Amino acid sequence: MALSNLTIRQAKKEDADAIWEIAHEIVKTGDTWVIAPETTKEEMLDYWLDKKKYTYIAAIEDNVVGMFFMTDNQKGLGNHIANAGYMVRPSLQIKGIGRAMCEFSLTEAICLGYKAMQFNVVVKTNEKAVYLWQSLGFQIIGEIPEAFQHSELGFVNAFIMYKKL
Repeated sequence: MALSNLTIRQAKKEDADAIWEIAHEIVKTGDTWVIAPETTKEEMLDYWLDKKKYTYIAAIEDNVVGMFFMTDNQKGLGNHIANAGYMVRPSLQIKGIGRAMCEFSLTEAICLGYKAMQFNVVVKTNEKAVYLWQSLGFQIIGEIPEAFQHSELGFVNAFIMYKKL
């Protein structure tokens, strides 16, 4: 798989099945995302394709391999900070797709007028994500005790991570 063939673009309605497939595969494990494993396709697509979000997909040769969204972290006077969420097809994780999507999103966030990006719940035991975000300049600015109900470990802590743009 060559990342040189990776394209990132805004999601379209035609991407809905791929978005559902990736999201369902990830949340069903109950170990990295706060979305409940029993979330329906309709609920998942409402979440990912919400009109208040900028949703993007990453594709290699027309095959969707990942996706992410950006949105205001808070309304009103807090809308200058972006919030984002990323998912990579599990069989393709650790191949640079998540990094490429985050790098793209940081540039895109600046173009959209955001001044910073914040992740509100990064599961502490999701060490790959924590490492990736730190390698891209995100700092852990807080730790929430027992914020996530891990499917195997029970209640685990989560980080709040932040990067000024």
